[in-house]
Amino acid sequence: MSDRSLRGMRLGAQSMETEQGVEPAPRQTVEYVCEDGEKISVIFAADAEIPPTWTAPSGKVGVLAEGDTPDEEPEKPARTHWDMLLERRSMDELEDILQDRMKILRERRGEKV
Repeated sequence: MSDRSLRGMRLGAQSMETEQGVEPAPRQTVEYVCEDGEKISVIFAADAEIPPTWTAPSGKVGVLAEGDTPDEEPEKPARTHWDMLLERRSMDELEDILQDRMKILRERRGEKV
């Protein structure tokens, strides 16, 4: 078998298709401005929903250059473990469970109950 039969293009590494005659999807460029004046240009599809804010690669948050400032969404308070527990159990049930667990712990230690 000759070496030539094994030679060729790497599979999946290169495409035989060309971009000739292919039209890209319509696009729009949207500009955001940070508090310090830094401008951020982002390209979106023409039919995409434009977000009111965008985070720059530098970490700064910019708002739409031509538009109203976004309304601040009220932050939901974080649900703690205690809040979730109170959704499932009443205080009386929790007190009963606590007493049962304390009794078991005292018995393990050898204390009189």
